[in-house]
Amino acid sequence: MGVSDGYLLDTHMLLWVLTEPERLPPSAREILSDQANRLFVSSASAWEISTKRRLGKLPQADSVVSGYAHHLRRAGVDTIEISDEHALLGGGLEWTHRDPFDRMIAATAIIEGLPLISIDSAFTTLNGIRIIRS
Repeated sequence: MGVSDGYLLDTHMLLWVLTEPERLPPSAREILSDQANRLFVSSASAWEISTKRRLGKLPQADSVVSGYAHHLRRAGVDTIEISDEHALLGGGLEWTHRDPFDRMIAATAIIEGLPLISIDSAFTTLNGIRIIRS
């Protein structure tokens, strides 16, 4: 199963794409600038952004939340919806990292066969995932 053709952005990278593209690391900028590359995000990122905005951890994300679908279309990013398969793998991963958003994003990358673009070193401790770190 899986799309296996493209790249999955973690939430941090997605936020930089949408709000601060100048902060993108060179390797990510190169991938994102190539129109032949398909870009994806897990719907877990929408959940994470909305949750963190509500908790006051992302107060600047109001416009991202209110225009989320529009921003994704403008950036050329497609959403991969959370499936039962993603949820079961995410919850069952043998991984010490406890963040539920990261677990769901990791499961999505694994099942869909996509490399994950991330600066988060937590992903490097998980077997079975391909990481493009910047």
